[in-house]
Amino acid sequence: MSITQLFDGANLFVLPFWALMIFLPNWGLTRKVMGSYLPFVALAALYIYFIAGTLNEETAQALANPTLADIARFFGDERAAATGWVHFLVMDLFVGRWVYWEGQRTGVWTIHSIALCLFAGPLGLLSHIGTAAIAQRLDKGEAASETAPSESTP
Repeated sequence: MSITQLFDGANLFVLPFWALMIFLPNWGLTRKVMGSYLPFVALAALYIYFIAGTLNEETAQALANPTLADIARFFGDERAAATGWVHFLVMDLFVGRWVYWEGQRTGVWTIHSIALCLFAGPLGLLSHIGTAAIAQRLDKGEAASETAPSESTP
């Protein structure tokens, strides 16, 4: 299989996981699938395959003490770019999965954050942190108003 085919396959491979978390978050099958580490094992294996073909003494030294120019040169190679992209796929899916499980655990709405994780992992993480903080603040406000003595006129 060519690097391009593996790259395209990796892009397609992650889509069902994202679709389940975004469109069917409360479905039992979604919970079962997202409870598994197998998607990450498969992507990590592909990552190992890609990176093994890119590392040599020169690239290892450049990555051990990187400069922006070294990184740009490294990712100028098609196989190295595929390695980096699979790294994004694995980590973004892992963060999206964490956001999904946090939403399941706490009841905080996460669809928007998971969608952001799909396209820009750190933004999705930040979105979830903000959403969870707002939800927590609202919950505390509701709890305080429920426990406060009501004002009544004698």
